[in-house]
Amino acid sequence: MPYNQLTRVVHDADAHIMEPPTWLRDHADRAIRDRIEPLDLGGGNELRQTGSVDEQLADLDRAFVKLTERHRSDEYKAVEAEEIMLRKNFAATGSFLPEDRSRALDLLGVHSQLLFNTFHNSRLYRWERGGDLEFAYGTARAHNRGMIEFCAVDPRLLPTCYVPLVDFDMAAAMAQEAVGMGAAALLVASGCPDGHSPSHRSLDAVWACAQDADVPIVFHVGGTGDLIDHNYFLNGLPIPPDFHGGEENFRSVDYMSIPFPPMQTLATMLFDGVFDRFPRLRIGVIEQGAVWVPSWMRQMESAFDAFVKHEERVRELQMRPSEYVRRQMKFTPYPTEDVGWVIQQAGPQTVLFSTDYPHVEGGRRPIERFEASLGDASDAVRQAFYCDNFLQLMGSRASHLASAAA
Repeated sequence: MPYNQLTRVVHDADAHIMEPPTWLRDHADRAIRDRIEPLDLGGGNELRQTGSVDEQLADLDRAFVKLTERHRSDEYKAVEAEEIMLRKNFAATGSFLPEDRSRALDLLGVHSQLLFNTFHNSRLYRWERGGDLEFAYGTARAHNRGMIEFCAVDPRLLPTCYVPLVDFDMAAAMAQEAVGMGAAALLVASGCPDGHSPSHRSLDAVWACAQDADVPIVFHVGGTGDLIDHNYFLNGLPIPPDFHGGEENFRSVDYMSIPFPPMQTLATMLFDGVFDRFPRLRIGVIEQGAVWVPSWMRQMESAFDAFVKHEERVRELQMRPSEYVRRQMKFTPYPTEDVGWVIQQAGPQTVLFSTDYPHVEGGRRPIERFEASLGDASDAVRQAFYCDNFLQLMGSRASHLASAAA
């Protein structure tokens, strides 16, 4: 019996692969391969499913061999259905073995997943701002190869491919390359590129590529480096552990800053006319919450009224800010947020269901939490949240999902 017991089609707008330590370098061109340091996975608890922690820290390769053997064992598969939402990170079905991911979708009861990396957003953003364009775009290409390869096992898996925006010509070329490889969405950092605005006219080739290919631009948490100044944590108290029991993720204080980069980036793009120049461009803001969206929309409305007399760019806008949001942007609320209230304030076309599978942050019962906050919302509202908004975001590249569900 799958986890999803709703009598409707459900699409998952945020899910992840769990990259093994050498995943990126394994997919990189020879010219940069040796410069890519393997991931350091020793600080978390993801691999404690096999052997002792000391063994895993001493030999990650051996730990992954053991973990793979465990995933392929009859014992592991015997209770897979009951534990599909309980096993997290590397312990989860299909988290790092692509051949198992189809089974995970069946056990979850979702018709598709939009897939992101787990460990590389901050690395890619750091390299994008590191001054070495060959390395920045080379590592992005390696990332994209890895994502395409993982998702190739099942058409229900939709890969996101990273496009660094730091160089205008290389960004346009990378966008075209990613679309040609089969990207279902183009992933860009939600923070400001180094040296220019995300609304710069010379980035229009990237937005044009996405619009013409009918694929969305997506933002994801983790792609802007540190969320806040580290000094906020110097309060004379021990730093509390994060969701994973380690130090690498976010906590209550930096959680509060997650919306700031997409708020500023999208507002800048809106006021500078990007969404007038590209009216069919679609944006997905993923794993950055949605409870902030109604107040952000009102703030942009206020800015519009305050500056329309003084700024030509504001006067030239063809619609009011909230209309662009409802026409072209969609957001994934956290399961702890009141999605019913967000829909009432921002509109039913603005939000997307997601599980964050297989991450701890997604929780064990996201559908139950969302259903509770949806309350007495109509069937049409629920249909938009669980299915239709996702299909609208993904466009013709995901048209096979709608026909398969029918």
